[in-house]
Amino acid sequence: MSQAPRVLLADIGGTNARFALVDTGAATPLLLDTVQGFPVADFHSLADAAQHYLQQPQISGQAGDVRHGVFAVAGRVDGDVARITNHPWVISLARTRDALGFDGIRLVNDFAAQAMAIPMLGRSDVVAIGSAEWTPDTQPLPRTYAILGPGTGLGVGGLIVRDGRRYPLETEGGHVDFAPGTPQEIEILRRLSAQFGRVSIERLICGPGLVNLHRALCEIAGEDPGQPQPADVTRRAQEGDVRAMQAIDVFCAVFGAIAGDLVLTLGAWDGVFLTGGLVPRLLPSLQHSGFRQRFEHKGRFSATMAGIPTMAIIHPHPGLLGAAGMAVEAFGARRS
Repeated sequence: MSQAPRVLLADIGGTNARFALVDTGAATPLLLDTVQGFPVADFHSLADAAQHYLQQPQISGQAGDVRHGVFAVAGRVDGDVARITNHPWVISLARTRDALGFDGIRLVNDFAAQAMAIPMLGRSDVVAIGSAEWTPDTQPLPRTYAILGPGTGLGVGGLIVRDGRRYPLETEGGHVDFAPGTPQEIEILRRLSAQFGRVSIERLICGPGLVNLHRALCEIAGEDPGQPQPADVTRRAQEGDVRAMQAIDVFCAVFGAIAGDLVLTLGAWDGVFLTGGLVPRLLPSLQHSGFRQRFEHKGRFSATMAGIPTMAIIHPHPGLLGAAGMAVEAFGARRS
């Protein structure tokens, strides 16, 4: 154990809050044996959840005198305040710092942290979707990457590497308009528009979005969709249910189209990384679906898109991994 300061990490989504400790002096700073997760609904605030984590017997002995934190949140960070898009928490940097008794806290968008993890990933942390290859960088060469991932919502971000420095892009790209690409998707849009008015891509590509797709396809077929949860749809698809299988197919195809659009928007010619809670569960479907076809199907840029890698992240905690890198940059040279 190094004598460098420990930093508290948090990766806050719409459903779960994951915490971990960082040893800022270690070659591998994220301490994987300290990772713990809790439902956000069980706590009134981020500070309450963090205090609960730090009081765990297996954590308190390793934490020492933690005085800093890096908190990645699934929502827009606006100065001192972050609002969780799919949960009622409103996080004030100043109030959270004071409640925890910390000297410093950094609030970042969760997909900024996810993006910062990309240069830290090895070959065993990713699985290719399609034949285009990606090689981990051993040096900080000029690169532009995109990252997106479905969980409770749809996170979207990017990473620019220039002059040896990494610059994550914090976006709310999950809330751009959905553009259907097939007659079936046009009909799905009609159904979702009747329910939601404006239809963003997050209405389709996330856990609840998979349920929306399933319901729309059932309605189109004149069937009762019931009230399934996302896990029910994936389970039914594995059991051979036709409508659930259709929902997975459409999900993967639209996900691919969106990933390709993000490449064109950001100029992310060096690769796209897929993350989020649904990606590991849908990995076989992504590999054998229309994902890659729709990703490459970009008209005059189709030949260019064919050479761009799309990589599914299978590292268990990419958000915490990227937040650990941020913690080392922000607080590694300090002593509490």
